[in-house]
Amino acid sequence: MASQIESHRASAEIVNGDAICRKKSIELLEELGLPKGLLPLEDIEEFGYNRDTGFMWMVQRKKKIEHTFKKIKQTVSYAGEVTASQC
Repeated sequence: MASQIESHRASAEIVNGDAICRKKSIELLEELGLPKGLLPLEDIEEFGYNRDTGFMWMVQRKKKIEHTFKKIKQTVSYAGEVTASQC
């Protein structure tokens, strides 16, 4: 995954620190019409979004977290690095 991130860094908007990373990720989710709670990550170290390629990433301190979406009673896990790309 790191190599994927590295190849998108050049023209990406990158922020560091949990508070600003959470804010930017929620803004992006809203902009894309996705639910704000889709990425309930913890202790986010870095958020990056390359608008030119549609690639985004988030790096959290923990290697993996689990989260239960109560409304749908579904538990999911997120890796330490979460990446996504618009098709």
